[in-house]
Amino acid sequence: MMASLIRLGFFGLIGLTVLYMLISVYSRSVRREKLEKQWDEGEGTGEREAFIEEGMAAYRHSLRRKLIWGVYVVPIIAVSILIYVLNFS
Repeated sequence: MMASLIRLGFFGLIGLTVLYMLISVYSRSVRREKLEKQWDEGEGTGEREAFIEEGMAAYRHSLRRKLIWGVYVVPIIAVSILIYVLNFS
């Protein structure tokens, strides 16, 4: 029983890490594209690269980036609750 739980945890974390990385890269690319469009429409000031880098620095501290960590939190809590309910109820 313990070996299967460890195996589930190991492969589960690998899967969640891959999912987190994919979502993170996608979210950053969408944000960067949005900043590039803002610059092209004339909403940006200064150099293009400086405007984009400033926007990406703001993104690194945004709530959206922090919410992506839910990829780890929600499944771990759900699986933990399922294991508890199925084994101890």
